[in-house]
Amino acid sequence: MRSCLLVTVIAIAILQSACWSNAQATEGMVPFSLDHRRALLAPSPVDVSFLLDAPAGKHGFIQVAHGHLATADGKRIRLWGVNITDWSKGSRQVPTKDDAPLWAATLARFGVNCVRFQFLDLAVPRGLITSGDPDSRSLDAEQLDKEDYFIAQLEKRGIYIDFNLLVGRQFTVQDGVKDPSLLREGAKGTSLFDRRLIELQKEYAKELLTHRNPYSGLQYTEDPAVALVEINNENALNIGYRALSPFYEQELSGMYNKWLEAHRTHDQITELRSIADSKGDEAPVPLMGWRGQAASAPTARLYAEAEFYNDVQRGYFAEMEDYVKRALGSHSLIIATADHSHSGSGYPILLATSSSDVIDGHTYWEHPEMYVRKSPMVNDPFNSTVVELSRSALAGKPYTVSEVNNPFPNDFDGEGIPILAAYGALQDWDAILWYTFEPKIDPAWKPYVGDPFDISLDPVKMPELAAGALMFLRGDVKEAAKVAERSYTQKQVFDSMLLPATERPYFTPGFPLEMPLEHEVRISSLDGPATQPFPQTPTPDPILSDTGQLAWYHSPQRSGLVTIDSPRTQALIGFVRSNQKSVSHLAAEVENEFCTIQLSSLDGRTIAQASRLLLVAGGRVRNKDQQWNSAGTAVTNWGGSPTFIEQVKGTILLRGLQGAHAVQLQPIDGAGQPVGPSVKAKYADDRWSIPVGETATTWYLIQVDR
Repeated sequence: MRSCLLVTVIAIAILQSACWSNAQATEGMVPFSLDHRRALLAPSPVDVSFLLDAPAGKHGFIQVAHGHLATADGKRIRLWGVNITDWSKGSRQVPTKDDAPLWAATLARFGVNCVRFQFLDLAVPRGLITSGDPDSRSLDAEQLDKEDYFIAQLEKRGIYIDFNLLVGRQFTVQDGVKDPSLLREGAKGTSLFDRRLIELQKEYAKELLTHRNPYSGLQYTEDPAVALVEINNENALNIGYRALSPFYEQELSGMYNKWLEAHRTHDQITELRSIADSKGDEAPVPLMGWRGQAASAPTARLYAEAEFYNDVQRGYFAEMEDYVKRALGSHSLIIATADHSHSGSGYPILLATSSSDVIDGHTYWEHPEMYVRKSPMVNDPFNSTVVELSRSALAGKPYTVSEVNNPFPNDFDGEGIPILAAYGALQDWDAILWYTFEPKIDPAWKPYVGDPFDISLDPVKMPELAAGALMFLRGDVKEAAKVAERSYTQKQVFDSMLLPATERPYFTPGFPLEMPLEHEVRISSLDGPATQPFPQTPTPDPILSDTGQLAWYHSPQRSGLVTIDSPRTQALIGFVRSNQKSVSHLAAEVENEFCTIQLSSLDGRTIAQASRLLLVAGGRVRNKDQQWNSAGTAVTNWGGSPTFIEQVKGTILLRGLQGAHAVQLQPIDGAGQPVGPSVKAKYADDRWSIPVGETATTWYLIQVDR
């Protein structure tokens, strides 16, 4: 009887929790959806495609000049964009020819000047590889024609291309690959050393890059709009790598023992054989089978394996880069792979890829596969995407971020784009590409946020993408005045793999994690002298950039806030109400606990002098019928169309608008068109007061009459 009663009580509690989640999901929120198809029907007053220098590649191939990306005539260029994928229902990364102009125009309108094609090595209908064949060695002609047309439409509008060569490919027995069913997508790890897999990668690279796009008349090797070619995605070998079958275990072991013969003396090999308890004078020295062994391994074994894996990786990337550039004749810049896992040290993979043209990094704030909590990044600056990504930049090399997001659903995820755009400019990075944008295939598609990463229909992130383009591409936020460099010995690089997770994300004991929020940070060497200890000082609040334009408030009593204060872009991001901070021209008195407010000049002049301004104001975003658990840490029902927004309600205050005699705010709808009545600002006490939140929207055009 007691058991039945307990079960009944639990069932009622679960039911009440589910009802509470459903009731609370969109309480106080209003429907607001993006409509990219309708946006084609009329020009938008907040279109920022003027930032793009169309057509892409008109100045020649992008090159490296003074450690940064530059056009062939030596002019600095930054890339701001998205990945193109199709994980959510109704999406296709290779759109139809009818839709290709729509999506190219949409991306340009939001300021995107580069797209990364990551999963083209999937089978049709998702990627380019012929579907239904027993092998994965041919590209589907019809699908490739659609991709060619899409790329031509992108390039026409000033959007550059980043091709990734190995990401999700599923190899088969008919490819001549051993044990393909045991390999992860893209044969991660194994694809860096197995000769057959390397041959297949070269074959794919040749078929894709030497293909002539009939709509541009150029092979991709000779197309200057192809800015970047990535050898693979998030693919590395480290100590403790476990081969996925006896065949690959024997192959890797054989390579290791040949390497030992070339790099260790007979006595050293004998010592390693003894350490590994390998019987017999000629017995092969085995590799450590799991990472946990490394922590207790004698130094002779640890460094032998670390050096071996480094040489394998370095050799693989050098071989593939040489093939793409010399054998195929590509003039594009090469990225080897990304530093991507911040739960461990990234320095070994940086050491192996440091000779490539461009260094790349990936990260996510609270990736849904790794975290269940959904917390604001502004409250944790030292584990922010800014700090994690900043660890990977090398002095004298362009640094790109080709994959990043603050994934949905998180009530604070709108903070990600404006914060990283600002600090990426402070750090003087060369590219930021958001993951991901997913073109929809059905013109009647009901808009909602279909997966954690797809920003294409996110009613806060897409307007922020446009505002971020203004900030990052124009360089509205100045690069840091000081560059803080650090250096590592090769021993430190290898030892960093053994450091505890408490040293994340820099894995450099004593490194002050506020430094990337103050100065530009770079690695000067991964095989040089050790950096001197960093002076330990109290962490300031706020953490101020050395330019004075960025401030990160992180007091637990107030919760976090980031402010941006530059002549052409200003913003308040985070817990605006409780912090009550303002910047030179912008302040806000809002009801929302958390929101993002960004103000940017649209005409290139300073905010003080501009006649047209873009205001983006966003709060929570949720799908209809979306349900959270009672703890608010996980979504139990993803929901559907339409998206709902928490309107930013209150008053925006503008001051210092030189010579202004009238200020008017015009709400913008999901198609980028004016909607609802315009609002006239009131002037008093040397500032203009503008009420917001009456019309359902997340972005506005502000017009200043002088």
